[in-house]
Amino acid sequence: MKVEVLVSTMHQKNCDFLKKMNIKRNAVVINQTNCDNGLEEVEFKDSIKFISTNSRGVARSRNMALMYGATADICILADDDMQFSDDYEKIATTVFQKYNADIIIFNLIEDKDELNRKNETVKKINIFNYMNYGAARITFKNKAIKENNILFKEAFNGNALPTCGEDTLFLREALKNGLKIIAVPEALAKLQSTRESTWFKGYTKEYFFDKGVILGIAHPLLSIPFALFLVLKHKEYSESGFSKLKIFKEILKGILFVVKNIGDNNNDTN
Repeated sequence: MKVEVLVSTMHQKNCDFLKKMNIKRNAVVINQTNCDNGLEEVEFKDSIKFISTNSRGVARSRNMALMYGATADICILADDDMQFSDDYEKIATTVFQKYNADIIIFNLIEDKDELNRKNETVKKINIFNYMNYGAARITFKNKAIKENNILFKEAFNGNALPTCGEDTLFLREALKNGLKIIAVPEALAKLQSTRESTWFKGYTKEYFFDKGVILGIAHPLLSIPFALFLVLKHKEYSESGFSKLKIFKEILKGILFVVKNIGDNNNDTN
């Protein structure tokens, strides 16, 4: 099985940064930058495709990698702040061969030898736990994704999505299409020590509003029960300094924003 890394990055002049990521071959790089022709594609040795584009948005970047570049059996989503293990291709292949799954979520190691939302055992991903995982941990069978026409949602009714929601909606769409998703204890990469999140600025009002927007899109008829579930489940939300009631109200504002902007156009019954 061929493994390919789909890298989202910005303002790169060349592929030198892939050395820091420990990627030596089989990669599709979507470089969002300012290029004269709007879209420029360069083929490097060792099956590395480098596509520069004037477009913006991480969801657009992921989709471009899928539509214009991805050809391997197994695809690994990646950001440019990740560093892969020497044997990541072997690990990914072995795990996919062992488990009959369409999407596999791996552990992601922090540079301080800590694991981000660590998977202790193999577990099935379902409607109640799929919102726990970010794109940098997602791998999938290319054929399964393309046969089901699954893409990253870039907008709804002309409104831009929150920057932290494209991975959640991707997994939601996969579940709706009956794809099998599991999480495993193995890791393929770690986050570099210089990493600074481009979207997570703490548990702010904006964070909870965005969470409500994602819930409203993913579960239009069950968004309020899901909001209550999240508030009661995630103890780390207390770091915001807000009461549970305040957090729930901020999430509700995001849900109502979706209701106002989508209304009857969203007929998802799940």
